[in-house]
Amino acid sequence: MHFTSETSSNGVLERTFLVNDVPGVLWSPEPGSAVTPLLLLGHSGGMHKRAPGLVATALHGVTTHGFTVAAVDAPGHGDRERSRADRQQVEAIQRARVAREPIAPFVAEHTMSVAERAVPEWRATLDALQTLPEIDAAAPVGYGGMMLGVTTGMMLTASDSRIAAAGFGAVFVNDALMDVARQVTVPVEYRVPWDDEDLDRGAALALFDAVASGEKSLHARSGRCHPAPDHERADSLRFFARHLGQGIGQVFS
Repeated sequence: MHFTSETSSNGVLERTFLVNDVPGVLWSPEPGSAVTPLLLLGHSGGMHKRAPGLVATALHGVTTHGFTVAAVDAPGHGDRERSRADRQQVEAIQRARVAREPIAPFVAEHTMSVAERAVPEWRATLDALQTLPEIDAAAPVGYGGMMLGVTTGMMLTASDSRIAAAGFGAVFVNDALMDVARQVTVPVEYRVPWDDEDLDRGAALALFDAVASGEKSLHARSGRCHPAPDHERADSLRFFARHLGQGIGQVFS
């Protein structure tokens, strides 16, 4: 892990980094605080590691719950160049939207493709993060995401035992994601916007039902996917605080 910049404001230390060629941001309490739980945040498709809602969640998580929060740019997003195949898939989504045709099959296919490449990058990033003195490598790790971040997070959670709790939002569902959901066994909180015309309520409920966790909760709210209300963000972070709060107390400097 190579840190490329560092700033500090209002008790939050923000550092940009590279793991191999993957750019990311790390938000943490300023040095002198206790060793903190780690929360990973995955951005939506078409967004990036500094998406406004993601940053707001990260800052709230640091200042209210003492988390250390990390985000990275998914393949073809943010500071990373899109491949030719990615461009073609995005163009297919745009054509379907212009033609007023369902976009869900195109989006689901694209997000699965990106997520398959993003999961090994998240594993490498987590390896690097757990070497930092302010992070307890033995402590549970949380993952939260929306849309593309959900697909990536489900795949990561299903395959990496370090993820101990997961919070998911809206997502386009296909059979491949349903198969992944059946492998997720950690505590899950799933939040669904009830009035987004691009999203299939039935598919959202089926995905929740497929999650194999013995502890899972479904939260539906009125409105579209974006923007998420501030209280939803706060509620989601309280979920992570319940599951990641143990073992805090060691001071680093």
